[in-house]
Amino acid sequence: MRIDWDVPITMDDGVVLRADIFRPVEPGEYATIMSMGPYAKGLSFQEGYPGNWNRMIEAYPEIAEGTTNKYQNWELVDPEKWVPDGYVCVRIDSRGAGRSHGHLDPFSPRETKDFYECIEWAATQEWSNGRIGLLGISYYAINQWQVAGLRPPHLAAICVWEGSADYYREMSRHGGILCEFLGSWFQRQVVRVQHGTGERGPRSPVTGELAAGPETLSEEELAANRINPGQDILDRPLDGDYYRDRSPDFSKITVPLLSSGNWGGQGLHPRGNLEGYLAVPSEQKWLEMHGDTHFSPFYTDHGIALQKRFFGHFLRDEDTGWTQQPPVELQVRHPGEKFVQRSENEWPLRRTRWTKYYLDPDGQALGTTPSSGADLSYETTGDGLTFLTPPLTDELEITGPVAAHLTLSSDTTDADVFLALRVFDPDGEEVTFIGSNDPSVPVGLGWLRASHRKLDTQRSLPHRPWHSHDEIWPLEPGVPVELDVEIWPTCIVVPAGYRIGLTVRGRDYENEGVMLPGAMYPMKGTGPFLHGNAQDRPAAIFGGVNTLHFTGGVAPYLLLPVIPG
Repeated sequence: MRIDWDVPITMDDGVVLRADIFRPVEPGEYATIMSMGPYAKGLSFQEGYPGNWNRMIEAYPEIAEGTTNKYQNWELVDPEKWVPDGYVCVRIDSRGAGRSHGHLDPFSPRETKDFYECIEWAATQEWSNGRIGLLGISYYAINQWQVAGLRPPHLAAICVWEGSADYYREMSRHGGILCEFLGSWFQRQVVRVQHGTGERGPRSPVTGELAAGPETLSEEELAANRINPGQDILDRPLDGDYYRDRSPDFSKITVPLLSSGNWGGQGLHPRGNLEGYLAVPSEQKWLEMHGDTHFSPFYTDHGIALQKRFFGHFLRDEDTGWTQQPPVELQVRHPGEKFVQRSENEWPLRRTRWTKYYLDPDGQALGTTPSSGADLSYETTGDGLTFLTPPLTDELEITGPVAAHLTLSSDTTDADVFLALRVFDPDGEEVTFIGSNDPSVPVGLGWLRASHRKLDTQRSLPHRPWHSHDEIWPLEPGVPVELDVEIWPTCIVVPAGYRIGLTVRGRDYENEGVMLPGAMYPMKGTGPFLHGNAQDRPAAIFGGVNTLHFTGGVAPYLLLPVIPG
């Protein structure tokens, strides 16, 4: 390869961003795979995230084969697996991060405009064929949605790999409840490589240059040159311009799209991939859903082959067989981390049998017949209530969006409802799965703050309620209200003899957890997507007793997308 380090790209306001460009030695015009983000292009995957790297290579040795691994970077393609096939790989440190100057403001309109300008800059370089493709995981996927909405003329295709979209509903406030992820993520992964960290930060193992330098600024100077997203979302409990400015306009995305999501990404990743696939008006769009960790499927031979078939078709007019790619490709999940690939024509699946499983207070059962009975109360600081089906007589597939309808009251003026869709084996042990950000996640999770129960009737569907989050409807203590709760889409084939469970709680789902070497946060079933901020959830309001009601209205139910055998 020929590698050009720290290539300057000047923005319209004079700020200079820096890019590393990996390209074939032979002169020519090549297709370009581009990414832009805040994790520092000079920080190696192995040094920055050693625990994740070691676990990935142990599980999939093929990832480290056929490459020296010198240029591995968190959540980005390995140039040594792309440049030999005639691609240029461009990595750009976003404004205020790594070796790029400027004010650090992730997902902002300014950063999106920078991405637009970088795409157009790359398309005019002598090594470019004028067609730019975007590829990367998570952050490097989320900002693809945003910049594609600006319609850069030379953007030819995007592969959004596990990328959320709605800054309010998916990244900041689940069901209106503040998620602590953004604040902790920013400090843990972004601030440590803010531009100006300099000598206090890491060095590139290849060039020896400071990954977040070259200058070293004081802590006060660094703090003044960045936003505080944790505080920003705490200060803004309702949806509005701040969140919309950091969310894409799906209606303006017409570029060819491959949306690739993770069933186990509850808390950040699957919802945006599915909502985006449905909403974009592009005539050329595909959906792929898988399981496993956040990064392994991206780097495996299977993942790279899928990506190259897509980009080979749209960036180089190659006959890669992509014209035969089904609109929807699902890795259908079974217990024991077994996945069966299946092609479909649409999402949600047209043959879905939307089935109501009613909550029965007698024995805390789930059944297909409405039930009534005595109300059930639970301490919001405890384990809540779990409703179970009888052991299944036949295998049952659940694939698609999930929702629940509850009638609930609180002994205070508000209530946070946490739902967990679960599976239990014949011995009564919960079956969990490898998730994108936690190794033992349940089948599905949902959240709703009762005072945010107002629905947008134009956007709501029976299987996907849409809350407007534009005003507060306080509760009257002891007075029941009806709640429609979105549980994020999922997929599981439940064997005969197993049980399906729905847990209703007043705090985050939690299991015994798994200890992982080098983990960045506790692993107890929800990863970093926790909701324990005392300012957002004061104990005087959210630390009391909630009651589920079973009389006087619609029987509470869980709506499941059952797929016929």
